[in-house]
Amino acid sequence: MGNFFRDNDDLRFYFERWFDWDPIVRLTEVDYAMEGGFASLEEAREFYGDIVEMVGEFAADAIAPKWEQIERQHIELKDGEVVFPPVLSGIFDELASLGVHGLCVPRELGGMNAPLLVYMTNAEMFARADVGVMTHISFHCGIAMAMLVYSAKEGTTKIDAESRAFISTRFEEPIREIVEGRAWGSMDITEPDAGSDMAALRTRAVQDADGNWRITGQKIFITSGNAKYHIVIARSEPGDLGLDGLSLFLVKLYDEAPDGTKTWHGTISRVEEKLGHKSSPTCAIDFEDTPAHLLGRRGEGFRGMLLLMNNARIGVAFEAIGIAEAAYRLAKDYAVQRRSMGKTIDRHEMIAEALREMRTDIQALRAVTMHATYYEELAQKTSIALELGYTSDPDRVAQMTRDLKRYKWEARRVTPLIKYFGGEKAVEIARRGVQIHGGVGYTKDYQAEKLLRDAMVLPIYEGTSQIQSLMAMKDTLMGIIADPAGFAKRLAKTQWRALSAKDPLERRAANVELTALKAQSWLLSRTAAAKVGSVARRPPSDWAGELKKEWDPKRDFSLAMLHAERLTRLLFDAAACELLWGQSARFPERREVLERWLERAEPRSRAMYDELTTTGAALLAELERAEA
Repeated sequence: MGNFFRDNDDLRFYFERWFDWDPIVRLTEVDYAMEGGFASLEEAREFYGDIVEMVGEFAADAIAPKWEQIERQHIELKDGEVVFPPVLSGIFDELASLGVHGLCVPRELGGMNAPLLVYMTNAEMFARADVGVMTHISFHCGIAMAMLVYSAKEGTTKIDAESRAFISTRFEEPIREIVEGRAWGSMDITEPDAGSDMAALRTRAVQDADGNWRITGQKIFITSGNAKYHIVIARSEPGDLGLDGLSLFLVKLYDEAPDGTKTWHGTISRVEEKLGHKSSPTCAIDFEDTPAHLLGRRGEGFRGMLLLMNNARIGVAFEAIGIAEAAYRLAKDYAVQRRSMGKTIDRHEMIAEALREMRTDIQALRAVTMHATYYEELAQKTSIALELGYTSDPDRVAQMTRDLKRYKWEARRVTPLIKYFGGEKAVEIARRGVQIHGGVGYTKDYQAEKLLRDAMVLPIYEGTSQIQSLMAMKDTLMGIIADPAGFAKRLAKTQWRALSAKDPLERRAANVELTALKAQSWLLSRTAAAKVGSVARRPPSDWAGELKKEWDPKRDFSLAMLHAERLTRLLFDAAACELLWGQSARFPERREVLERWLERAEPRSRAMYDELTTTGAALLAELERAEA
């Protein structure tokens, strides 16, 4: 019997040794005060370990071996309903019986009350087995938890002050349906002619005289769009308000009678024929005067949707790790057996180097993705604890409020990096896997070509690689503008570490981080020079004043937008160095991982910095002439 948790030492390192579980478990179990909850950290960790062991075995034995059947048996749209083939129905029924759909949902609502870290660890293993299966089931527990969070934020969730148990929540019925495997949900954003540009969305929500909402419009490319419960973003406010005119709604696509008969409130008009992800239905949904329930406040739909989008982007990074892990292991196993020129091809220098780099990229991506997940969970649960009043101690509330700001920033600074790097590297690693297989990799007899097809969407959905780069660039440079003195201190501290750290590995890691900081300084100084000529000649600590006035990223950051992807690659290299060095300082066996990463990151970051600082002027001049 296989087990995708037990056979992965790098994954187990995070789960068993790296994470500081105490703050996560304390927030999840409300300081161990919950009725029916765990009495200690050790008890909780043992339970979490049992879950990932169970899922690791199920992914390896019940999903992964069925990849050929999954490819051959297609999802179909029949009489307006999505029909799963027998192989997928069997897998999804078994998963429901394991209880994984309520993994993170509180016990009072039928769930396991497990942390997001457990959920995402499972997501990697499911994606390694079949990424389409992972994508589909992720919209079960994820949407249930989103409903609970939205209810908590709008004040429609009540808890018992003593036991800390949930008394009621606005969406208890749909949450329980999802937990029990009787329904699931979807996130409906994209429309025809409105993909990444959410300000162009045209689906409209209208409120009648009795206060009831109804939605009309079409959503496309909706993952698991055959769901019963849809979280839909729609234009609710009159006038051209852009993002401020959007609100968020819960829409029930159908009602089901005890005999199984369905009354539809919307129409599944299409199931996409996709290159990959064959086990996940991607649908077009038509709403026509469909009843809807407002989530939160009017005009705050974009802000509410960010909760789902942030989690989805972290989820895509784990999809990328799963696909990359599968491609790497498939290629390695093939290379160990395939002989050419008197030896197995894994001993040929170029193949050995490719396998080494594939492994290293996966480990670096996992390091940064686990970091993002850890802080995203701390941020979400601290925010909920404050909103639900888990503590009335003013000092504790003040400390939690300070912590929340730090948690949010840590998650935000790396989330676009892992979505970018994960999507791009999954494609690269899967393509290398095909190449290592040679001619048979191009056939459907081996899984290599399937993994490449599955990987191709990752740089596209949940925000393209280019959108992630623009987000990373904007946050980074605007952060410097907001606190130039803090940036100057960080730059000086990193320069000192790069020169004087006792450990040579720390000096090397600091040099990569320094290159990224210099790139930021260069970009902002050139950008500032175009806006305020004299500021470019001043040190960063003097950039206050004019630099903080009337910045428009779309207007003022053309050079930075041109180089956003290059900056993002530098930022990821630096983040991976920072985190892998932190691991190496505590666990000597992790030094080897950092050494392998530095072997590539050092020359790559130098070359990227050179490219960033020497190219682009001619193109920008050409674009400026075209707009004149």
